[in-house]
Amino acid sequence: MSKKIIKELIKLSSVPEKQKEIADKVLHYKRITPEEGVYLYEKAELSYLGLLANYIREKRHGNNTYFNKNFHIEPTNICVYSCTFCSYSRKFSDNDTWEFDLEDIVELTEKYKNTDVTEVHIVGGVHPYHDVYYYGKILKKIKKILPHIHIKAFTAVELEFMFRKSKMTIKDGLKKLQNYGLDSIPGGGAEIFDKEIRKQVCHEKSKSRTWLEIHKTAHQLGIRSNATMLYGHIENYTHRINHLEKLRELQDQTKGFQTFIPLKYRNKNNKLSYLEETSVIDDLKNYAISRIYLDNFDHIKAYWVMLGVDTAQMSLNYGVNDLDGTIDDSTKIYSMAGNKQIASMTTDDIIAIIKQVKRKPIERDTLYNRIIKS
Repeated sequence: MSKKIIKELIKLSSVPEKQKEIADKVLHYKRITPEEGVYLYEKAELSYLGLLANYIREKRHGNNTYFNKNFHIEPTNICVYSCTFCSYSRKFSDNDTWEFDLEDIVELTEKYKNTDVTEVHIVGGVHPYHDVYYYGKILKKIKKILPHIHIKAFTAVELEFMFRKSKMTIKDGLKKLQNYGLDSIPGGGAEIFDKEIRKQVCHEKSKSRTWLEIHKTAHQLGIRSNATMLYGHIENYTHRINHLEKLRELQDQTKGFQTFIPLKYRNKNNKLSYLEETSVIDDLKNYAISRIYLDNFDHIKAYWVMLGVDTAQMSLNYGVNDLDGTIDDSTKIYSMAGNKQIASMTTDDIIAIIKQVKRKPIERDTLYNRIIKS
């Protein structure tokens, strides 16, 4: 149906010629340019973007919408960095810090023995005293308790610091963590790749080229990863497209990215709180354009904890085919930034919101293998 509508749209005299050209490219699996990407942000209506993004989504996945059963471990919110957008990080002197020791993490992990959870997601602050060997002990303990679990752990920013502290190269550090039990890495820490924007929102943090190099090296070692973009703060549409372009280029080289996750800036309790948050319309446009632009990414994920269930559900008609996981009320990163969404859903909850918009829920593992119930 979408294909027929797009063909009819291309014939309409009222449709701008540029939009006809882009629609024709989408129909014929041709890559759009950075200039066309910026044009979509600046000129295209949400209905047009949704039509194209949904066509791509359904060509790739039909109505299938993926989710997994996972839980999060956030070892600490103590962090050496002071990013202006962050509501999460704390210094030792602050009175609302936390720092789990190995026994705490063992206790948390043991709650999931004899369950069908398939993934643990580990991210946190960049602790000044913790190196590869410290985090390696955590990975080993988790694997001992849950031998079947897939460990997706540590943003490129965390990895860069722990490798530097351990006096290891990126490659050697990743190999060491693999030996400890690391299976894949999440996409956090990318923020916006533009160096002028990074100076204003995360000037202390590792450079964009370091983020890209860590993910490239991980892919070369057989470690799959995700990619993110923090949007809706001081960046403009050109910065967003430049970010997507760098991801698309790296994916052309390695084919190691699994999914792209746009992350909405939340404006509570941080140094950018004077900014208004983006509208739902801009959120949906961002998802749709990401789906159109990233032609070499299999999956686009709406992280419902950050976005909210209602908007995440709507995004399933704007290119999104994945809603992340059950999470089990174990993440604080977005609640500390003012998101009131309860960070837990049951399997039945996720299945219900997917079915409400006529999509087919598919439980997956981290690598997008379907979980078949006996």
